[in-house]
Amino acid sequence: MTSKSRLIPPDPGPFGSLLRRRRTERGLSQLELSHLCRISTRHLSFLEAGRARPSREMILHLADGLLLSFAAQNELLHAGGFAPAYPVSPLDSAVLAPFLEALRETMRRHSPNPALICDRRWRLLEANASARYLFGQLQSGGEETNLIRLLTDTQKAADHVANLPDVLAELSARIRLELLGAGGDEELEDLARRLESALKRHPRPAASLRSPLTPLILNTPSGRLSLVSLIAHFGTGEDVTIRDLRLELFFPADEATREAFLAFSSEDPGQPTV
Repeated sequence: MTSKSRLIPPDPGPFGSLLRRRRTERGLSQLELSHLCRISTRHLSFLEAGRARPSREMILHLADGLLLSFAAQNELLHAGGFAPAYPVSPLDSAVLAPFLEALRETMRRHSPNPALICDRRWRLLEANASARYLFGQLQSGGEETNLIRLLTDTQKAADHVANLPDVLAELSARIRLELLGAGGDEELEDLARRLESALKRHPRPAASLRSPLTPLILNTPSGRLSLVSLIAHFGTGEDVTIRDLRLELFFPADEATREAFLAFSSEDPGQPTV
Protein backbone atom coordinates (compact mmCIF):
# COMPACT_ATOMS: atom_id res chain seq x y z
CA MET A 1 0.00 0.00 0.00
CA THR A 2 2.82 2.37 0.88
CA SER A 3 4.73 1.68 -2.33
CA LYS A 4 1.57 2.25 -4.39
CA SER A 5 0.79 5.56 -2.69
CA ARG A 6 4.22 6.85 -3.66
CA LEU A 7 3.31 6.37 -7.31
CA ILE A 8 0.27 8.64 -7.07
CA PRO A 9 1.26 12.20 -8.07
CA PRO A 10 0.07 15.03 -5.85
CA ASP A 11 -3.03 16.95 -6.85
CA PRO A 12 -1.76 20.09 -8.62
CA GLY A 13 -4.78 22.02 -7.34
CA PRO A 14 -6.49 24.89 -9.15
CA PHE A 15 -3.38 27.06 -9.38
CA GLY A 16 -1.01 24.39 -10.69
CA SER A 17 -3.52 23.19 -13.28
CA LEU A 18 -4.29 26.72 -14.45
CA LEU A 19 -0.62 27.69 -14.64
CA ARG A 20 0.17 24.63 -16.75
CA ARG A 21 -2.77 25.38 -19.05
CA ARG A 22 -1.69 29.00 -19.57
CA ARG A 23 1.89 27.90 -20.25
CA THR A 24 0.87 25.30 -22.83
CA GLU A 25 -1.51 27.80 -24.49
CA ARG A 26 1.55 29.97 -25.03
CA GLY A 27 3.43 27.03 -26.51
CA LEU A 28 6.14 27.29 -23.84
CA SER A 29 8.01 24.46 -22.16
CA GLN A 30 8.76 24.62 -18.44
CA LEU A 31 12.35 25.38 -19.33
CA GLU A 32 11.38 28.28 -21.59
CA LEU A 33 9.01 29.85 -19.06
CA SER A 34 11.50 29.44 -16.22
CA HIS A 35 14.12 31.25 -18.32
CA LEU A 36 11.67 34.04 -19.14
CA CYS A 37 10.80 34.49 -15.47
CA ARG A 38 14.35 33.81 -14.21
CA ILE A 39 13.32 31.09 -11.80
CA SER A 40 14.49 27.49 -11.62
CA THR A 41 12.76 24.88 -13.74
CA ARG A 42 12.52 22.74 -10.61
CA HIS A 43 10.56 25.42 -8.75
CA LEU A 44 8.21 25.94 -11.71
CA SER A 45 7.67 22.19 -11.90
CA PHE A 46 6.83 22.10 -8.19
CA LEU A 47 4.35 24.97 -8.61
CA GLU A 48 2.55 23.23 -11.47
CA ALA A 49 2.50 19.91 -9.61
CA GLY A 50 1.10 21.45 -6.43
CA ARG A 51 4.24 20.60 -4.45
CA ALA A 52 5.02 24.27 -3.76
CA ARG A 53 2.70 27.11 -2.80
CA PRO A 54 3.19 30.34 -4.77
CA SER A 55 3.39 33.77 -3.19
CA ARG A 56 1.31 36.61 -4.57
CA GLU A 57 4.46 38.19 -5.98
CA MET A 58 5.45 34.95 -7.73
CA ILE A 59 2.02 34.64 -9.35
CA LEU A 60 2.24 38.17 -10.74
CA HIS A 61 5.80 37.48 -11.88
CA LEU A 62 4.69 34.37 -13.77
CA ALA A 63 1.68 36.21 -15.22
CA ASP A 64 4.01 38.91 -16.50
CA GLY A 65 6.20 36.29 -18.16
CA LEU A 66 3.12 34.77 -19.78
CA LEU A 67 1.95 38.22 -20.99
CA LEU A 68 -1.48 37.68 -19.48
CA SER A 69 -4.20 40.32 -19.54
CA PHE A 70 -5.32 41.95 -16.30
CA ALA A 71 -8.41 39.74 -16.23
CA ALA A 72 -6.31 36.59 -16.70
CA GLN A 73 -3.89 37.74 -13.99
CA ASN A 74 -6.81 38.15 -11.59
CA GLU A 75 -7.95 34.62 -12.46
CA LEU A 76 -4.49 33.21 -11.72
CA LEU A 77 -4.37 35.07 -8.40
CA HIS A 78 -7.79 33.71 -7.46
CA ALA A 79 -6.65 30.17 -8.24
CA GLY A 80 -3.69 30.73 -5.93
CA GLY A 81 -5.95 31.91 -3.11
CA PHE A 82 -5.27 35.66 -3.41
CA ALA A 83 -7.44 38.71 -3.96
CA PRO A 84 -7.43 40.24 -7.46
CA ALA A 85 -4.77 42.82 -8.27
CA TYR A 86 -6.86 44.83 -10.72
CA PRO A 87 -10.38 46.24 -10.19
CA VAL A 88 -13.22 45.74 -12.66
CA SER A 89 -15.16 49.01 -12.72
CA PRO A 90 -18.70 49.32 -14.17
CA LEU A 91 -18.95 51.30 -17.38
CA ASP A 92 -21.03 53.98 -15.66
CA SER A 93 -18.59 54.43 -12.76
CA ALA A 94 -16.84 57.72 -12.03
CA VAL A 95 -13.49 55.98 -12.49
CA LEU A 96 -14.17 55.33 -16.16
CA ALA A 97 -15.80 58.70 -16.94
CA PRO A 98 -12.63 60.53 -18.12
CA PHE A 99 -11.55 57.56 -20.23
CA LEU A 100 -14.94 57.23 -21.92
CA GLU A 101 -15.09 60.97 -22.53
CA ALA A 102 -11.70 60.82 -24.26
CA LEU A 103 -13.03 58.07 -26.55
CA ARG A 104 -16.25 59.98 -27.25
CA GLU A 105 -14.34 63.15 -28.07
CA THR A 106 -12.21 61.17 -30.53
CA MET A 107 -15.37 59.78 -32.15
CA ARG A 108 -16.85 63.27 -32.45
CA ARG A 109 -13.71 64.58 -34.09
CA HIS A 110 -13.61 61.58 -36.43
CA SER A 111 -17.07 62.27 -37.89
CA PRO A 112 -18.33 62.00 -40.55
CA ASN A 113 -16.16 58.89 -40.79
CA PRO A 114 -17.43 55.89 -38.76
CA ALA A 115 -16.11 55.20 -35.26
CA LEU A 116 -17.17 52.79 -32.54
CA ILE A 117 -16.28 51.59 -29.05
CA CYS A 118 -16.39 47.91 -28.16
CA ASP A 119 -15.07 45.71 -25.37
CA ARG A 120 -12.59 42.85 -25.68
CA ARG A 121 -15.44 40.44 -26.39
CA TRP A 122 -16.45 42.55 -29.40
CA ARG A 123 -19.67 43.88 -27.87
CA LEU A 124 -20.59 47.21 -29.44
CA LEU A 125 -20.92 49.80 -26.68
CA GLU A 126 -21.16 53.13 -28.51
CA ALA A 127 -20.95 54.37 -32.08
CA ASN A 128 -21.18 57.61 -33.99
CA ALA A 129 -23.86 58.32 -36.59
CA SER A 130 -21.99 56.85 -39.56
CA ALA A 131 -21.13 53.63 -37.73
CA ARG A 132 -24.71 53.25 -36.52
CA TYR A 133 -25.88 53.61 -40.11
CA LEU A 134 -23.46 50.95 -41.38
CA PHE A 135 -23.83 48.34 -38.65
CA GLY A 136 -27.54 48.95 -38.18
CA GLN A 137 -28.01 47.22 -41.52
CA LEU A 138 -26.42 44.09 -40.07
CA GLN A 139 -28.67 44.18 -37.01
CA SER A 140 -31.79 44.22 -39.21
CA GLY A 141 -33.86 45.60 -36.37
CA GLY A 142 -32.61 42.96 -33.91
CA GLU A 143 -30.94 43.49 -30.55
CA GLU A 144 -27.64 41.67 -31.16
CA THR A 145 -24.69 43.99 -30.46
CA ASN A 146 -21.77 41.56 -30.71
CA LEU A 147 -19.91 42.38 -33.92
CA ILE A 148 -18.56 38.84 -34.39
CA ARG A 149 -22.01 37.29 -33.97
CA LEU A 150 -23.46 39.78 -36.43
CA LEU A 151 -20.84 38.76 -38.99
CA THR A 152 -21.16 35.00 -38.45
CA ASP A 153 -24.78 34.25 -37.55
CA THR A 154 -26.86 35.76 -40.32
CA GLN A 155 -27.18 35.62 -44.09
CA LYS A 156 -27.46 39.38 -43.88
CA ALA A 157 -23.70 39.58 -43.34
CA ALA A 158 -22.96 37.81 -46.64
CA ASP A 159 -25.26 40.24 -48.45
CA HIS A 160 -23.92 43.33 -46.70
CA VAL A 161 -20.17 42.57 -46.56
CA ALA A 162 -18.85 42.18 -50.10
CA ASN A 163 -15.54 40.62 -49.00
CA LEU A 164 -16.88 38.62 -46.06
CA PRO A 165 -14.34 35.72 -46.39
CA ASP A 166 -11.42 38.16 -46.14
CA VAL A 167 -12.96 39.94 -43.16
CA LEU A 168 -13.70 36.65 -41.36
CA ALA A 169 -10.14 35.41 -41.93
CA GLU A 170 -8.69 38.66 -40.60
CA LEU A 171 -10.91 38.58 -37.51
CA SER A 172 -10.13 34.92 -36.88
CA ALA A 173 -6.38 35.62 -36.88
CA ARG A 174 -6.88 38.61 -34.59
CA ILE A 175 -8.98 36.69 -32.06
CA ARG A 176 -6.52 33.79 -31.97
CA LEU A 177 -3.83 36.30 -31.05
CA GLU A 178 -6.04 37.92 -28.41
CA LEU A 179 -6.79 34.53 -26.87
CA LEU A 180 -3.12 34.09 -25.98
CA GLY A 181 -3.34 36.92 -23.48
CA ALA A 182 -6.98 36.45 -22.52
CA GLY A 183 -6.27 33.33 -20.51
CA GLY A 184 -9.10 30.95 -21.31
CA ASP A 185 -11.87 33.49 -21.89
CA GLU A 186 -14.78 31.16 -22.71
CA GLU A 187 -16.80 33.80 -24.55
CA LEU A 188 -13.82 34.76 -26.69
CA GLU A 189 -13.16 31.08 -27.39
CA ASP A 190 -16.79 30.71 -28.50
CA LEU A 191 -16.37 33.65 -30.88
CA ALA A 192 -13.22 32.04 -32.29
CA ARG A 193 -15.16 28.83 -32.96
CA ARG A 194 -17.95 30.80 -34.63
CA LEU A 195 -15.43 32.43 -36.94
CA GLU A 196 -13.89 29.07 -37.83
CA SER A 197 -17.33 27.69 -38.64
CA ALA A 198 -18.23 30.76 -40.70
CA LEU A 199 -14.97 30.44 -42.65
CA LYS A 200 -15.98 26.92 -43.67
CA ARG A 201 -19.19 28.35 -45.11
CA HIS A 202 -17.39 31.33 -46.65
CA PRO A 203 -13.84 30.11 -47.42
CA ARG A 204 -11.21 32.66 -48.32
CA PRO A 205 -10.01 32.25 -51.92
CA ALA A 206 -6.38 31.26 -52.30
CA ALA A 207 -4.18 34.16 -53.36
CA SER A 208 -0.48 34.44 -54.03
CA LEU A 209 -0.32 38.09 -53.04
CA ARG A 210 -2.59 39.87 -50.58
CA SER A 211 -3.00 43.52 -49.74
CA PRO A 212 -1.09 44.63 -46.62
CA LEU A 213 -4.44 45.88 -45.28
CA THR A 214 -7.73 44.00 -45.42
CA PRO A 215 -10.44 46.54 -46.26
CA LEU A 216 -14.04 46.27 -45.13
CA ILE A 217 -16.15 46.50 -48.30
CA LEU A 218 -19.84 47.08 -47.67
CA ASN A 219 -22.88 47.02 -49.94
CA THR A 220 -25.12 49.87 -48.78
CA PRO A 221 -28.02 51.96 -50.13
CA SER A 222 -25.36 54.63 -50.73
CA GLY A 223 -23.39 52.27 -52.95
CA ARG A 224 -20.34 50.11 -52.30
CA LEU A 225 -18.17 51.56 -49.54
CA SER A 226 -14.56 50.56 -48.89
CA LEU A 227 -12.95 51.20 -45.52
CA VAL A 228 -9.77 50.53 -43.60
CA SER A 229 -9.65 50.74 -39.83
CA LEU A 230 -7.37 51.60 -36.95
CA ILE A 231 -7.88 50.08 -33.49
CA ALA A 232 -6.69 51.89 -30.37
CA HIS A 233 -6.86 51.10 -26.67
CA PHE A 234 -5.55 52.54 -23.42
CA GLY A 235 -2.08 51.39 -22.44
CA THR A 236 -2.38 53.00 -19.01
CA GLY A 237 -4.87 52.59 -16.21
CA GLU A 238 -4.78 49.57 -13.92
CA ASP A 239 -8.42 48.61 -14.34
CA VAL A 240 -9.69 45.60 -16.28
CA THR A 241 -12.56 47.52 -17.88
CA ILE A 242 -10.32 50.38 -19.02
CA ARG A 243 -7.86 47.97 -20.63
CA ASP A 244 -10.74 46.13 -22.32
CA LEU A 245 -12.12 49.19 -24.14
CA ARG A 246 -11.32 49.34 -27.86
CA LEU A 247 -11.81 52.32 -30.16
CA GLU A 248 -12.07 51.47 -33.85
CA LEU A 249 -11.77 54.31 -36.34
CA PHE A 250 -12.75 53.68 -39.96
CA PHE A 251 -11.25 55.63 -42.86
CA PRO A 252 -12.38 55.82 -46.50
CA ALA A 253 -10.26 53.64 -48.77
CA ASP A 254 -11.36 55.43 -51.94
CA GLU A 255 -12.81 58.75 -53.07
CA ALA A 256 -16.35 57.41 -53.57
CA THR A 257 -16.47 56.30 -49.95
CA ARG A 258 -15.06 59.62 -48.78
CA GLU A 259 -17.80 61.50 -50.62
CA ALA A 260 -20.49 59.19 -49.25
CA PHE A 261 -19.47 59.86 -45.65
CA LEU A 262 -19.43 63.59 -46.24
CA ALA A 263 -23.12 63.24 -47.08
CA PHE A 264 -23.92 61.51 -43.78
CA SER A 265 -25.18 63.47 -40.82
CA SER A 266 -22.47 63.83 -38.18
CA GLU A 267 -24.79 65.05 -35.43
CA ASP A 268 -25.10 63.25 -32.08
CA PRO A 269 -22.08 60.98 -32.65
CA GLY A 270 -21.67 59.41 -29.27
CA GLN A 271 -24.97 57.90 -28.27
CA PRO A 272 -24.89 54.36 -26.87
CA THR A 273 -26.22 51.61 -29.12
CA VAL A 274 -27.07 49.29 -26.24
